[in-house]
Amino acid sequence: MIPFSTSKRGIDFGLAVGRRLASGDATRLMSGDRELVGYGVNGRYIYFDSPDCPFPAIRFREASPEICAIREKELGDWKKLSMEDKKTLYRYSFCQTYSEFMHFTPDWKLVLGIGFWSLAFGAIVTIITKLTMYDPPPDTFDDDRQQAQLRRVIQLQMNPITGLASHWDYEQNKWKTCKLTKFFH
Repeated sequence: MIPFSTSKRGIDFGLAVGRRLASGDATRLMSGDRELVGYGVNGRYIYFDSPDCPFPAIRFREASPEICAIREKELGDWKKLSMEDKKTLYRYSFCQTYSEFMHFTPDWKLVLGIGFWSLAFGAIVTIITKLTMYDPPPDTFDDDRQQAQLRRVIQLQMNPITGLASHWDYEQNKWKTCKLTKFFH
């Protein structure tokens, strides 16, 4: 329970809530008694294995009496350390080796499979929607109706300066020679 007291300015929640915690403070509180060994990513005291930042800000494990004894031996000659001691020291600082966390995993197959199933589901929904929910296109989409509409635009001389009617030669009753000619035949 958070202690609080009432003051003249309202409710004063104790030191834990009254002071705004920065993200680094909160993660530092959650990291426990692990040793700080560096700045980390953006100054945060978090541990994660990443090829982008291979040296985390805190050790992977908290210090134990066994680790403290090996750390004392570490201060001397490294040739006196056994291979088991060196591995224990490494696992004290890191969860995985670089090759372990860079090992290729088959997770891409799951992601690709989910992506393809999503595409298939979307295509099926689109086809069903198109077949069942939409009305047939109006009669004005027929070719003969579109040709009649084009003739009507030309007869009424709609937009005679820059529109379709500007490309029609009214004296010879045919399209003028221009870039748009191939679209209207």
